[in-house]
Amino acid sequence: MTVRTEPSRASAGVIRLLAGWRKTGRAADLREHLAKHGPMPLRGSGPPSPLTRIVADAGLTGRGGAGFPTGTKMRAVAERRGPAVVVGNGMEGEPASEKDQVLLSLAPHLVLDGLMLAADAVGAAQAYLCLPDNRPWLARAMLAALDERERAGTDPLPVQVHTLPHRYVSSEETALVNWLSGGDAKPLGSSPRPAERGVGKKPTLIDNVETLAHLALIARYGPAWFRRAGHADAPGTMLVTISGEVAAPGVYEIELGTLIGDVLALASPVGPIGGLLVGGYFGTWLDPRMAVDLPVTPQALRNAGASIGAGVLVVLPASACPLHEMARVLAYLAADSAGQCGPCTFGLPAIAGDFAELATGRSRGAALQRLERRLEVIAGRGACRLPDGAVRLASSALSTFTADVHAHVRHQPCQAVRYGGPARGVLPIPRPQAQERWQ
Repeated sequence: MTVRTEPSRASAGVIRLLAGWRKTGRAADLREHLAKHGPMPLRGSGPPSPLTRIVADAGLTGRGGAGFPTGTKMRAVAERRGPAVVVGNGMEGEPASEKDQVLLSLAPHLVLDGLMLAADAVGAAQAYLCLPDNRPWLARAMLAALDERERAGTDPLPVQVHTLPHRYVSSEETALVNWLSGGDAKPLGSSPRPAERGVGKKPTLIDNVETLAHLALIARYGPAWFRRAGHADAPGTMLVTISGEVAAPGVYEIELGTLIGDVLALASPVGPIGGLLVGGYFGTWLDPRMAVDLPVTPQALRNAGASIGAGVLVVLPASACPLHEMARVLAYLAADSAGQCGPCTFGLPAIAGDFAELATGRSRGAALQRLERRLEVIAGRGACRLPDGAVRLASSALSTFTADVHAHVRHQPCQAVRYGGPARGVLPIPRPQAQERWQ
C-alpha cells in the first residue's frame, strides 16, 4: 500500500504523524526523531499525572475503531490500586486497513514515545507492544527501534514485543489480555474491562498505536495545538486507508471534519461508484451520493448510521456485485471467528450462505427471508463483538443495495451486469490460515 500525505482542500498542510517521512521519504531514526520533536516530557511521578488531563483537554479519541476518549481510559487505569500495565495495539486485524503498519514503519519512535508517556501517566510497571505474526518485518523494525532507544537510555521501562496470530478477532482488547496472560489470542467475552482487571489481573491500558503517536505529540505541544486541526467536536488528524476502485490507493493523513467527498478525491475514484464501505468489516455500506457530503466526525457519521472505525474507506465500482462481495466477506468472518458461541459457530456461516444464495440467484426470496430473520436473532448474542459487526455490515448492505437484492431475487440483471460486470474480488480477503492457530 502506498503512503500518501497530500492534504485535502479542508486540511491544507496539516500533516503531523507522517510529517518527517514526507520530507525525507524514509523512517526517522532516533537521532532525527529527537531533533524534530525533542525529548519526551517524562515527569516520573506516576498517577495522578497532568498528562491525563492534558490528553482529555485535547479531546483525543481512540484511533483503533471504537473512538473512546483516551483521557477517560487513562484516568480509569490510573485510579486503580497497584502497578498497571500498558499495551500498544498494532495488530490491525481489519483486512481493509494498512494505516497502523505504515505508521509503525515510518514513525516508530513516535509510537514508542506514546507508549512510554502513557506508562508514566498511569504508573505502569510493564509495557507491551502487540504485532501480527504474519508481518515479521514489522517486528524486526520495532525491535531495531527499541535497540536504538536502549543504547540511548531514553526509556525508563523496557518494552516487550509480542507477535500474535493474525486473526480478525485477535486484535480485540480482551484477546490481547488473554494472550499476554498466557492464553489464546481469543476474546474473553463478558470479562471485566481491562482497566479493572487486565493482563495478569492488573489494571491495563490498551491503546491503538496511532492513538499513542497522537498522545506523544500532545504531551509535547499541548491540547490547544492539537485542536488547531480538525473539528470542534472531533479535533486532530487521523490516518485513513482508501482502496477499491481508485487511481491512487493508499494511507492518507486527514483532518477530522473533512468531507468524505474531499477525502475520496485524494485517491481519485475511477468510473461509476456502486457503493462506499465506511469503517471496514465492522462498518457500514453507504450510498456514495449521500456519503460525499458527510464530514468525517463521529456525530455526523452516527447520524448516517455509520462510523469511520479504524479509518477505512473502500470504493466499490458499479461493475462489482455487492452481494457477491458480501458473501465473500461474511464467509471470511465466519471462517476466522473464535468459534466460542453459537452466533459465530452457526450464525455467521448461515448468513454467509444466505448471501451466497442471493448472489447466485438460486432463490426466489427464501434466502432473503431467512437472512432477515437470522440477522434479528444474531444481533446482541455473541460472546464478542464479531457477530454484531457482521450483522451491522450485512444489514447495511441490504438497505443500501435494495435494488440489487430485488433484482437477484427476481432473476433480473443487477447494476453490476448493466455496467459490464460482475467484477469480483474488490474487497481484500486474507489468505486462509493453514490451520486453526490461536497460540
